[in-house]
Amino acid sequence: MDKSSPNKAGFIAIVGRPNVGKSTLLNKLIGEKLSAVTPKSQTTRHKILGILNGENLQAIFLDTPGLMTKPKDRLDEMMLNSTSETLRDADLILWIVEPYEVEAMPVQLKESNKEAIVIINKIDLVDKLSLLPLIDGYQKTYNLTEIIPISSKKGYGCDILLEDICQKLPEQSFFYEDDIVSIQTERFFVEELIMEKIYFLYRDEVPYSATVQVEEFKERAKGKDYIRAIIYIERDSQKAILIGEDGRGLRRLGEAARKELERTRGRPLYLELYIKTKKNWRKNEGLLREFGY
Repeated sequence: MDKSSPNKAGFIAIVGRPNVGKSTLLNKLIGEKLSAVTPKSQTTRHKILGILNGENLQAIFLDTPGLMTKPKDRLDEMMLNSTSETLRDADLILWIVEPYEVEAMPVQLKESNKEAIVIINKIDLVDKLSLLPLIDGYQKTYNLTEIIPISSKKGYGCDILLEDICQKLPEQSFFYEDDIVSIQTERFFVEELIMEKIYFLYRDEVPYSATVQVEEFKERAKGKDYIRAIIYIERDSQKAILIGEDGRGLRRLGEAARKELERTRGRPLYLELYIKTKKNWRKNEGLLREFGY
């Protein structure tokens, strides 16, 4: 867009089933790591706001928790409510699907009555000829003509997607200063990164029962920054798994998180991790709100 063009700005919700690549797409479009990316599903629990600023453009992306059909506990219910609220607030919706078969449209998307672009992600994993009947299937099933094949991991098609987004956003003033990429706090992103490492390093039982809170964050003019974080789990048996034999598991987690934090922040730091048990915290609304859900 040239300098004579009017400013365009708006909120874009990224939705889809768990593990379809929503967080990877957000990070690719923004150009920075804002959201946890792991091979396990349902790792995004919070609505992440990332801001893409360009000349005459401010695209504000909302990454939502994966859409579930049957919530298992109060945490799942609150995550679904968050997604529904995000869709109501959005100017445009990106519905991300996988490149294998026509998926059922989420109820929340149907009820939103908002304009949607179907994003067929992970096209690097399939024969490109198989995409033609899939695109035709979405057009005939839902009467959706905006269908863009991409690979968020490789970056294929992301430039086409951005151009389409730019065309669809309304003409209006920017909502944020043009040098801001997110309104989330740095503590929030530290917590997200530690959770990402937990998903990578431990088996299924532990990550889905864990949450992280940064209790202390000190930036120092001289020496290393200091971060103390608490990992809350639901049962003492999970605490033992996280710690590992002779504390090796917790040391491995701390080292992995520290290295990634130092890489993303560009500063040396000292990371201290503690583990506490909060029984059935995913079912306790008071604890969920205390933990920021």
